[in-house]
Amino acid sequence: MSKKSVFCIATSRAQADQIADQLKAANFSNNDISALFADKETSHDFAHEKNTKAPEGAVTGAGTGGIIGGALGWIAGIGALAIPGLGPFIAAGPIMAALSGAAIGAAAGGIAGGLIGMGIPEIEAKRYEGKLQEGNILISVHTENGEEITRAKDIFTHAGAEDICTTSEATTPEVADRRA
Repeated sequence: MSKKSVFCIATSRAQADQIADQLKAANFSNNDISALFADKETSHDFAHEKNTKAPEGAVTGAGTGGIIGGALGWIAGIGALAIPGLGPFIAAGPIMAALSGAAIGAAAGGIAGGLIGMGIPEIEAKRYEGKLQEGNILISVHTENGEEITRAKDIFTHAGAEDICTTSEATTPEVADRRA
């Protein structure tokens, strides 16, 4: 079975922490869990370094520890992203790699473009981007099998998460097949 990801929207930090705690208790790896949310505590200036193109998809790990903290703090790969036209965001887990660098350049369409690249249907990706701009938190977990998908969905549902979605993860071979 191909890997899938299960996504949801948490409407508060407390709800996101509850979900992260439950995923950890259900033995999901911190390397398989992602979180993405607007960074309301950092100024836009962290990415505006003189003589660089840093604002175009800039990534930094500095100063994010206190912002993410709590239950979300155990997720791997915490960093900050400057997303053109949207401002600063905090990302943790595999979503950090997917949204950093070239994937989040202005031409990629901001967060929605990066999420589409991860295999999320365009309509869902745009809905998630809108929810993030409203201050919600996107959480995802990579799964290996149907049992893990069910477990993740149950955790999201029990916590009252919104917009729960399951997608097949995009892989390089599938992209190459589409071009052929």
